[in-house]
Amino acid sequence: MRAVEIAKQVSSGEISARSVLEQHFETINNLETQVNAFNIVTIEEALKEADEIDSKIASGEKLGPLAGVPIAVKDNICTRGLETTCSSKILEGWKPPYNATVIDKLKQADAILIGKTNCDEFAMGSSTENSAFGPTRNPHNLELVPGGSSGGSAAAVAAGFSPLALGSDTGGSIRQPAALCGVVGVKPTYGRVSRYGLVAFASSLDQIGPFANTVSDAALSLEIISGYDPRDSTSISEDSPDILGVLNEGIEGMRIGVIEELSGKGLDGISTDVLSRVEEATKVFSKAGAIVESASVPASTYGLSAYYVIAPAEASSNLARYDGIRFGPRTEAATTAETMTATRTKGFGDEVKRRIMLGTYALSAGYYDAYYGKSQKVRTLIMNDFAEAYEKFDILISPTAPTTAFPLGEKTTDPMQMYLQDVCTIPSNLAGHPAMSVPFGLGSDGMPIGVQILAPAMAEQNMFRAARVLELESGE
Repeated sequence: MRAVEIAKQVSSGEISARSVLEQHFETINNLETQVNAFNIVTIEEALKEADEIDSKIASGEKLGPLAGVPIAVKDNICTRGLETTCSSKILEGWKPPYNATVIDKLKQADAILIGKTNCDEFAMGSSTENSAFGPTRNPHNLELVPGGSSGGSAAAVAAGFSPLALGSDTGGSIRQPAALCGVVGVKPTYGRVSRYGLVAFASSLDQIGPFANTVSDAALSLEIISGYDPRDSTSISEDSPDILGVLNEGIEGMRIGVIEELSGKGLDGISTDVLSRVEEATKVFSKAGAIVESASVPASTYGLSAYYVIAPAEASSNLARYDGIRFGPRTEAATTAETMTATRTKGFGDEVKRRIMLGTYALSAGYYDAYYGKSQKVRTLIMNDFAEAYEKFDILISPTAPTTAFPLGEKTTDPMQMYLQDVCTIPSNLAGHPAMSVPFGLGSDGMPIGVQILAPAMAEQNMFRAARVLELESGE
């Protein structure tokens, strides 16, 4: 059942919040050992919240727009008194003393947190195989990856564990797993959703966003978690957008550009199955009255290279705090410096260590201007090219991921092949623009394919209108 329908029926007393939870927990009980979407499932706490909601309904109290809706949250988003590990040994057992802003907003909307989802350690990865607690598997085929780094959240929605989930997107970590798992995934405009309480990976790129089975559910959840937060210095001082109100307005007359550089002509490695679905999407948009043409964002081809300097550099700084002194379990040694080294060596996984070393090198004396400085210039070029494209087009489209889901273990020994999984999603993070993945058909292997819809900053409404058109074509 969709989140919108659950909330409506719970609020009217047609169904109880407890019965909704019990149905979802039954699904989790049957499949979770195979999928491994969660690091922790909060059964007792969730049932208590459900009973409180049912009591409010019985007493005639007005409830929030997500009344009784189960939601799963990525394990890098702080939850007061509930373990938040970032799927890393170095934070195992850590319980934050506060909630992330998005958690408070969800609670105010009467949503019910049912667990913390597995992810690549500190959100660094594209397959959810870098977790200290084991890989998550794709619910459509348990031999394949769900994507990453928010693979646990995507898998939870795809498996029917929850109708909604939250993830974080630094270079595609919501959209790529959404595409591979066949669900809707949204990266909002940078600053649209508060990052307060999100454990930082790369602070100038990170953004929280929703997963859902439908475009309308994603729209509702984004409306709820959006809005200004004085505790986040990068938060945009603008009210939450009314997305549901414009969702079915259609796209007649809308100008839509297909990004050449991300759609096979300027990029190797995009499968023919994926390209064919993007081509089919253009036909759907044209039929709906949009003007669809080819678009160019030339500097986007350098996005991957720039990202893998900027993001590791910021990670190197952000992860310096995990030293065994301030957070997490400590590995004792003879001196304080040796204790920190031993703790970080034991506590961090290989991919996190790789990115910390890359970032430290890029920021070191003599290399800052050659690597980090130049990457920031490339970032500016990408922003400028997007700005020029958006003078001609209202939205842009491209593949979300180069291929459908790939086998577990296939790319773990080749970091470059893994990094290429985010080649289509990274540019919008560097620009700070919103983008979303919408499921649109299957590949020849029977696995889901996502089409990416991109928009200028703060233009989520147009993005969602186009997404709804694709969804209607798919029969939703």
